[in-house]
Amino acid sequence: MRLVILEDYDQASEWAAKYICNRIIQFKPSQGRYFTLGLPTGSTPLGCYRKLIEYHKNGDLSFKYVKTFNMDEYVGLPRNHPESYHSYMWNNFFKHIDIDPNNAHILDGNAPDLQAECDAFEKKIEEAGGIDLFVGGIGPDGHIAFNEPGSSLSSRTRLKTLAMDTILANAKYFDGDLSKVPTMALTVGVGTVMDAREVMILITGAHKAFALYKAIEEGVNHMWTVSAFQQHPRTIFVCDEDATLELRVKTVKYFKGLMHVHNKLVDPLYSMKGN
Repeated sequence: MRLVILEDYDQASEWAAKYICNRIIQFKPSQGRYFTLGLPTGSTPLGCYRKLIEYHKNGDLSFKYVKTFNMDEYVGLPRNHPESYHSYMWNNFFKHIDIDPNNAHILDGNAPDLQAECDAFEKKIEEAGGIDLFVGGIGPDGHIAFNEPGSSLSSRTRLKTLAMDTILANAKYFDGDLSKVPTMALTVGVGTVMDAREVMILITGAHKAFALYKAIEEGVNHMWTVSAFQQHPRTIFVCDEDATLELRVKTVKYFKGLMHVHNKLVDPLYSMKGN
């Protein structure tokens, strides 16, 4: 497990975007050999998406041979609703890059058979050869995707009822009106994300600091589902300084020391000095 600590949100976003960019380029995707990327929604990844769009427009990165699988989608919200995750992904990312729409997979929260939709999503991931890199964010209560506290750490894609804290947090996207916020969603499971060959979790802001503490300094706990990724062989947590406020000083110093070694000696591609 790596913890990468950057000064602020913008630097964390840029580091994450460079990491994704380098992973895709090093993979050398081509016809019949697609790079498969798991993607999140919410406010945290927006900066990362903006940088990826910039790399694409500069001619440094193509998504022509990339397949994507999104983490979740609300149930019952029309696809063209401005707060649906379909709208989010197309407005904030997909329409600005060269991805084939047929290769951008998002769960259908209006499917006639929601369980069949979830099962089909898992099948599509399997047929794509699995996820090469799953990018995620977390809520203040440590949930990843919509795997709310108490979720099984071996769970697969399924229908979930949202916790009240999540509904309250999402009300800001629905004019503050709780009655407009969906109460159910389709979500990949913790086990679905754990199956990825590599996982990168983005955590920024002081309001996520306790969740980061629970994610890396305490044991694996289904009440903090992000903690499951302590057991993944290739997990990177990318955070800003504000998100480290609940961590022990020695924990922060340890991971900053590791990051210095990676940047200077082992992995110069991922330093903040450039691609």
